[in-house]
Amino acid sequence: MNVEINKDGALAGQVAVITGASRGIGEAIALRYAQEGAKVIVSARTVEDGDHILPGSINSVVRRITDAGGEAHGVRADLAIAEHRVNLIEEAEKIFGPVDILVNNAAVTYFVPVTDFREKHFRLMTEVQVAAPFHLSQLVLPSMIERKSGWILNISSHAALHPEKDVSGRGGTVYGMCKAALERFTTGLASEVYSHNIGVNVISPGLVATPGVVHHKLITDETPEERITPVENMAEACLRLVHGDAKDLTGKITYAVDVLSDYSLSPAALIA
Repeated sequence: MNVEINKDGALAGQVAVITGASRGIGEAIALRYAQEGAKVIVSARTVEDGDHILPGSINSVVRRITDAGGEAHGVRADLAIAEHRVNLIEEAEKIFGPVDILVNNAAVTYFVPVTDFREKHFRLMTEVQVAAPFHLSQLVLPSMIERKSGWILNISSHAALHPEKDVSGRGGTVYGMCKAALERFTTGLASEVYSHNIGVNVISPGLVATPGVVHHKLITDETPEERITPVENMAEACLRLVHGDAKDLTGKITYAVDVLSDYSLSPAALIA
């Protein structure tokens, strides 16, 4: 199926920065935004295919977008490093102009019980999944406030929900803690910038068969097919949460399935 870029789409001319966009959900969001006319900054640590044990790279995503007639630029960024975060936004502004949409999707995850969790891994996870979204938001907000326009979308997980006492967390306590912090940050920031017409939302995808999910064995051959969310569903939901009236669409803690249902959306095919 030949998927075309709609230059006059819902995000026409908007500059979107998407972290963790070399594969999986971040890649799908980058493709979907580009299809709606956004100028996309594709960011991650993996520059070329083969640089990581998992498939995907920022350059391959950029090529898919530009080959289809869209606009995209790749920026390598290790979000555990503050200087990389600053450079990411500075380069985005230099290439395309002020950032209209920030999607905080990047994650580094270890599934280890608290008793065995290493301090350096704890610090890395909280830096990438909590401190980085906070810092990147600080970097884009001054321009958004000045222009009275902008969107910040944070990618969470059902792991943020409190688990049942008698159900094994499979070592996901720190991961869930980071996502819970991200959700509280979202609603707090949404309240702070409401008067500036800036929308801030957080969304959980459900169980998507991304390379990372498969690597961590969160999906196996025994996982029922009906439990698996197509990545196109998440991309479509993430598109809906970054356009429209920010006064009416902000402070949401939501899920891909609910957004599709609430707005009667059908997921679009993504650039091949």
